[in-house]
Amino acid sequence: MLSKRLIACLDVRNGCVVKGVNFEGLRNAGDPAALAKRYNQEGIDEVVVLDVTATLEGRRAFEATIRAVSSELFIPLAVGGGIRTEADAAAAIDAGADKVGVNSAALADPTLLTRLSARYGSQAVVVAIDAKRVDGRFQVFSRSGSTPTPRDAVEWAIEAEKRGAGEVLLTSIDRDGTRAGFDCELTSAVSIASGGAGTFDHFSEVFQVGRADAALAASVFHFSEHAVAELKQHLRQGGIPVRC
Repeated sequence: MLSKRLIACLDVRNGCVVKGVNFEGLRNAGDPAALAKRYNQEGIDEVVVLDVTATLEGRRAFEATIRAVSSELFIPLAVGGGIRTEADAAAAIDAGADKVGVNSAALADPTLLTRLSARYGSQAVVVAIDAKRVDGRFQVFSRSGSTPTPRDAVEWAIEAEKRGAGEVLLTSIDRDGTRAGFDCELTSAVSIASGGAGTFDHFSEVFQVGRADAALAASVFHFSEHAVAELKQHLRQGGIPVRC
């Protein structure tokens, strides 16, 4: 059985890591390079940097932040936020990213996923999907969760994979920052679960019930020293394979 991956998410605004609840009420959570260094030492499997205001402000993700974070890592780094064109993706990769995450731009032009996949390989292309429960379905939202779209999250994930995305990062807006647990019904159809991690058992649940290949979290890692090593020990004791 393939090992499950643990991913630390750094939501960055103005060069600082921030964290909120349901995509709102952001508060400072530290320096991105310092947190990346700590996670690298603690044994996290991957780091994701999301520039949470780049799309809203119509700019690229801060390349200086990407360079600072990548200099502290010996593990894969994915970058999202403001990736609207092939040139934006190239700038992120040149700054040290191993993968690029595309959200709003892919919704507007799904062929972007295909072009990026042809250029860098599908393993370097992540489609990020922000979804919320609306009238009994999982509705996709764009522009940092601020704009509803007519798309269904699972249907869009399937289409994005066919168009070239190697991974799907599906975030539950309803669970974001709540620490109430992952939305396993939502994540059971995708590869990377995000939004709601608050306890170690939430990770066990999303791997076993939600069938996720990887689980991404922020608060549970940012505000708790040694969480990565202790979480991996907890998962191993539960029979869930993780990387040493």
